[in-house]
Amino acid sequence: MIRVLLAEDMHLVRGALVALLGLEEDIEVVAELADGDDIVPTALEVKPDVAVIDIDLAGMDGLTAAAQLQEVMPECRTLILTSLGRPGTFRRALAAGVRGFLLKDAPPRQLAQAIRRVAQGERVVDPDLMVAAWDSGDNPLTERETEVLRLAADGAEVTEIAGRLYLSVGTVRNYLTSTVVKLNARNRLDAVRIAREAGWV
Repeated sequence: MIRVLLAEDMHLVRGALVALLGLEEDIEVVAELADGDDIVPTALEVKPDVAVIDIDLAGMDGLTAAAQLQEVMPECRTLILTSLGRPGTFRRALAAGVRGFLLKDAPPRQLAQAIRRVAQGERVVDPDLMVAAWDSGDNPLTERETEVLRLAADGAEVTEIAGRLYLSVGTVRNYLTSTVVKLNARNRLDAVRIAREAGWV
């Protein structure tokens, strides 16, 4: 029996996925969550074999949660669900140790098959997304620039970003300026848009 933790913030979608997986004789959903902050503590408690995680969650986002889960519980393999197949997001998922990356518009049977394959240690990726990721350019931003831009994208002000990252206000402004220049953006909002469309934040 494959034990599955399912994290999806849309109640109807989560309910449908639980019902769908309940039809499979070899898969058991042992936890269903709506908030990314609950993923790691719940996984440590219920010990799933596979965590199926939506990329856009309340609280901690799915990729951050997947990376943390990989650190504390590497025996639990992760399958990311997303409605947007952005190459940059896919690359971030691979860097986080994710074993599978499935688009939400995939046929229902494909989810159960992907869970089985991921549980066996295989990597499962949408072929079109793999080609797109191969063809796309790398993220030109440094890890710190990406982190600063991600916080700005979430609505944090410069002073708040400085406090959270233990940086000076001037350093944060410099990072934001360099992201605008590197992404050839008109301003900070445009830099956020470009980075989001590429899946870098």
